[in-house]
Amino acid sequence: MNFRAPVAALLLIVAISASAQKATLPLWAHGAPEPAQTTEPESDVTKPTDNMISGHRTARLTNVTKPTLTVYAPPRSVKNTGAAALVFPGGGYRILAWDGEGIDTCNWLNSVGMTCLLVKYRVPEQGHYPDNFADLEDAQQAMRLARAHAKEWLIDPDRIGVVGFSAGGNLAVLLSTHADDKHVESTPAAADVDAKINARPNFAIVVYPAYLIVPSDATNPGSPPALPLTLDAVYAPNSLTPPTFLIQAENDKGYGRNAPVYFQALAAANLPAELHMYATGGHGFGMHPPNMPEEHWPDLAAAWLASLHIIPSIAGRPRARSDAAAARGAGAVSSPCVAYAQPPQRPGSTTSGQSRPLATIDPNCP
Repeated sequence: MNFRAPVAALLLIVAISASAQKATLPLWAHGAPEPAQTTEPESDVTKPTDNMISGHRTARLTNVTKPTLTVYAPPRSVKNTGAAALVFPGGGYRILAWDGEGIDTCNWLNSVGMTCLLVKYRVPEQGHYPDNFADLEDAQQAMRLARAHAKEWLIDPDRIGVVGFSAGGNLAVLLSTHADDKHVESTPAAADVDAKINARPNFAIVVYPAYLIVPSDATNPGSPPALPLTLDAVYAPNSLTPPTFLIQAENDKGYGRNAPVYFQALAAANLPAELHMYATGGHGFGMHPPNMPEEHWPDLAAAWLASLHIIPSIAGRPRARSDAAAARGAGAVSSPCVAYAQPPQRPGSTTSGQSRPLATIDPNCP
């Protein structure tokens, strides 16, 4: 008896079932706006010596010249809230930390009933906006595609935000401040752009962002920051900037002051923002660094999303207070302390809340 046909049919059914939650489409149907900066094939350049992210090895993708958007819908076991987020993995605009900051983030978003829109933006790229438009163009196009397909993907076009890590956090801030940039409309890819669709995110979750502070060497954005610490004017908050949730570790030697400096700018502009600083974590700790105080930052982010009415409060309950208290009893040296720029309000609201003093600290924090 030949069992191959039934087995093949079964495998096909399984494959279809597994792929039903995921679809990938190109950002630029007729080619990217600018010529590729590399002719090398896309590849995973992970080495055994690379740092772990969230306690595991992650694919590090580079030579991405054909950017894509991959849609991860919540599983059937989780109620779809209709909210969604673009996810920008980090990697210094050289690589993309695809698993630890991409797929792991999708798993979390799905767990709270949100659709994850994982963006494979162009890398490596030389220079930053406004000298190089590539990554902002990819981010804008991803948001426009998300809203264009909102009905098909069962998402609310008014509840689509961004989640970015490191360089991806830089990109999240860039989209938060320059969603209306029109450069792409003068490129060969203009025909792929529906400029009538707003590219502004409804919220931003920015995790250990990089390159926001004026560097000591203007020709090298990765150089140590100049003193006094100053937000690069490119990232100055404006009327486009959505409510923003910021995470950073104080011992992030390269970029540990990026989030606080951006938070101060948001507070000065009277824009809704929330900042969480941890004593530990360094740079690139990902979604769930095991057995560390910052392990539970996604719970805080879910509670923040609920406060904005992006997701129902039942979708995410903060565990950080009880877990942090238990950790302190075990001799931990860090606890999550929050600073608020303004009480949360629903994205797009025209009513401003009463501002709190700059960098008010949660009185329950030790």
